[in-house]
Amino acid sequence: MSEPDGSEQFVKTHDFVQPRSYAIGGLIAAAIALAGCGQPAPQAAAPPPAPVTVAQPVKRTVTDWDEFTGRFEAMEEVQVRPRVGGFVNSVEFQDGAIVRQGDLLYVIDPRPFEAVAAQADGQLSDARARVELAKRELDRGLSLVQTSAVSEQVVDQRRQALQAAHAAEVQAEGALKAAKLNIEFTHVTAPLTGRVSRHLVSPGNLVQGSDTGTSTLLTSIVTLDPIYVYFDMDEATFIKYSKLWFEGRRPSSRDTANPVQVALAGETKPSREGSINFLDNRLDVSTGTLRSRAVIKNTDLSILPGQFGRVRLIGSAPYEALLIPDVAVATDQSRKIVFVVKPDDTVEARPVVLGPLDDGLRVIREGLKADDRVIVNGIQRARVGAKVAPQTAPAGGKPGDKS
Repeated sequence: MSEPDGSEQFVKTHDFVQPRSYAIGGLIAAAIALAGCGQPAPQAAAPPPAPVTVAQPVKRTVTDWDEFTGRFEAMEEVQVRPRVGGFVNSVEFQDGAIVRQGDLLYVIDPRPFEAVAAQADGQLSDARARVELAKRELDRGLSLVQTSAVSEQVVDQRRQALQAAHAAEVQAEGALKAAKLNIEFTHVTAPLTGRVSRHLVSPGNLVQGSDTGTSTLLTSIVTLDPIYVYFDMDEATFIKYSKLWFEGRRPSSRDTANPVQVALAGETKPSREGSINFLDNRLDVSTGTLRSRAVIKNTDLSILPGQFGRVRLIGSAPYEALLIPDVAVATDQSRKIVFVVKPDDTVEARPVVLGPLDDGLRVIREGLKADDRVIVNGIQRARVGAKVAPQTAPAGGKPGDKS
């Protein structure tokens, strides 16, 4: 085998040979690759600050309202019972209707009472006739005693007979009046204006009448306008109100008709207004609460006794407060916080003490200043210590969602 010339030399590697020029080129390429790995990689561009909406707290005069659960009850309620017994002839009202005072409700068979009245009328006529006879006999006795035809004793007896006849006449008149009253009582009428319940006795049934409360229950009537709402005030709230009264910052509900607002079931804000008109004279020892009552107008008769409602009672004197939208408040474990944008546009979590809602805004008792920029929209995009791009919203404006 001929030897290679000097222009091309071969290098032996394991079981094969390759030209030296190819090996040198590979080493140079590897060196270039290694040199490239030592250079720093280009950095990614930093994300822009998250856009958020901020607003300054609203400053205005507010009044605190305390909320209680109440139940409506009728101002007047009556159970309709007959004052005389007998068979029911007819029912003269529609179940559940509004009845007026004096409207006819039931008719009881009046014939037995009419017969008693006729008998009493005859007895009265007989008593009056006896009075006339006694008068004539006394007059004759008075004229005869002057001529000594009769004795003074006879005159006295005739005078006593006349008095007895007058007494019998009065008794007969009373019996006739009672009989006529019983006839009147056979027509059972509504004692007050209100909504009547269903009829509990149908025609043809026998009812018992009495003035002692043992008579048959026929139906019931409740008044609707105005209507009471009863609620129980806890002891701590009562003590707070007493302290405000002693300090002259809130009138007492015992001598002032403090206003209340009532929201019915399913309502998000109060729809009725009224005033306090009763506080009980002692706390219930079993519950530690004070029974209270307010009067509410019910002109549309839509509230029925037995319904529940949320009663709001004025709980403080007017004061200056800072308010923010309620959606701007977040929860951090057991504390409430709001996110505030500092002058360098970084986010700070600020613990706050909340007050009640007032016209859709949350009162902030502690933790905020009037010139703070509070994040009201975009809370989920805010990170404590990170920069944001704040956009100012109108003061007290309603922000969108929290996204």
